[in-house]
Amino acid sequence: MVLPKVTIEQGTLRGSTATDIRKNAFFKFQGIPYAKPPLQDLRFKAPVPPEHWPGILDATKEREACYQKDIFKDDGYFGSEDCLYLNVYTKRLPTTNKELQPVMFWIHGGGFIAGSGSENLYGPEFLITNGVVLVTVNYRLGLLGFINFDDPCLDVPGNAGLKDQVMALKWVQKNISAFGGDPNNVTIFGEGAGGASVHLLMLSPSAAGLFHKAIAQSGCALNPWVRGTKGTKRVAAALDLQESDEKTIYNALMTKPVEELYTIQEKIVDSLNASEIRPFGIVLEKNSKEPFLVDEPLAIMSSGNFNQVPFIIGYTLNDTTYSKIFQKFVNLEGGNVEKAIPWNFGYKYGSPEADAAVKKISKFYFDNQEYSGKIDKFDLWSDCHFIYGIYVTVITQVKVSQQPIFLYRVTVETDLNLFKNKAVNKPGTFQSNDVNHLFENFATPKIRRGSLEDISVSRFVRLWTNFANYGNPTPEDATDVLNIVWKAVTGPDLDFLDIGQYLVPMVNPDQERIAFWKNLFADSPAGQKLT
Repeated sequence: MVLPKVTIEQGTLRGSTATDIRKNAFFKFQGIPYAKPPLQDLRFKAPVPPEHWPGILDATKEREACYQKDIFKDDGYFGSEDCLYLNVYTKRLPTTNKELQPVMFWIHGGGFIAGSGSENLYGPEFLITNGVVLVTVNYRLGLLGFINFDDPCLDVPGNAGLKDQVMALKWVQKNISAFGGDPNNVTIFGEGAGGASVHLLMLSPSAAGLFHKAIAQSGCALNPWVRGTKGTKRVAAALDLQESDEKTIYNALMTKPVEELYTIQEKIVDSLNASEIRPFGIVLEKNSKEPFLVDEPLAIMSSGNFNQVPFIIGYTLNDTTYSKIFQKFVNLEGGNVEKAIPWNFGYKYGSPEADAAVKKISKFYFDNQEYSGKIDKFDLWSDCHFIYGIYVTVITQVKVSQQPIFLYRVTVETDLNLFKNKAVNKPGTFQSNDVNHLFENFATPKIRRGSLEDISVSRFVRLWTNFANYGNPTPEDATDVLNIVWKAVTGPDLDFLDIGQYLVPMVNPDQERIAFWKNLFADSPAGQKLT
């Protein structure tokens, strides 16, 4: 078999072929560099464009993930610091008589500390059936992707991992037509930290014009786990350099191999509690030459001055069951409910006001019973970490956006949820359930034709690819696979699509729970400042 070749700005690539879930052939081009390796002087810095290569680049296999801890094991690390690569999957390569296809650009989740665009987790076999070009991408994680220094001379203002995504989108604009993709029809989509990244790209002026539609799955800029700590106090403590200036800390980090950097990262507590700003996450860049984000996300959204594109946003019913990442906060020591109060509510923890909020939470979620700290009550953690922020995003943007916003909730239970199977043995719909109906992974079981798994995959793929094509998940010519109309949100009553055993258009999801958090915020110090 002759392997496919494509020539792009950097040089010529040799790819490979595979078959989708329907046994139809498609082309794979993997391990394509979209930036220069972020090594040596480029460590921690914003990415720079990739270099040309001589000859033909072997794009028949993936490159390593960005360096990280293995979340499927109790210990161990994998990956490389040289990791800024992407994969492209396409049904057809361009010819003079073929139209370009919509592009879907996938951003993986993992709490900004784990994950990759690997086909072991995000195989193209489902989505590729519906005539799109799929791109999956790696971006820097943890300390390497999100450390920041206040000293402008060091040129490390933070958000390097998000700037990697912007660089990859610039690569798409320049090169995707060579793979049959339309650079004027790019949909960014992602889940968890990837969903938050999608929303942040909508809010970032640096991403203007690089995409045309957006889907944020179980993540948004307002979720409390998105924000990171400004400055390097925690890193200095891990290095025993508390009294040192930032240049000394920076120089110390630059001399260490990547393995030692992650030994340092492990010393820095990253609790993932809603009450704490994380050590490595998104920061506002006030003194950056080319900032990713300079203002508070809520302020940007309220102003209407952001990248307004058709937008799908939603969540799964129990969004905090995500392998061992979220075990940290669904097994709180001593059942400390105070840790569920988001930091941006403005409480001083341990204060009488915070104690009063804890009592309200305990009454609402546990009927005044003491919380055991065990994973038997997911809705509290889903609400404070995901759902309330998504709700505020929708009601804020619908007031100012000139583009449609579609809201969904996933309630379908199938055997395709990788992370539920790895994390807990309980009934219910958990985080990434939507993802596993869009992508194959290393644990996807054989799908029987006509089964709920088969029907659900067809529905998700059709909804998402319809949106990529038309900016509407249920256009007028939707087939009987869907047989519904998913209405855009237009006002305070939130139209949404419940994606369960059936597709059911509804209004105001989880209304009682959302009303509780609205009232809790209104009574908080931050809420009081707005009145």
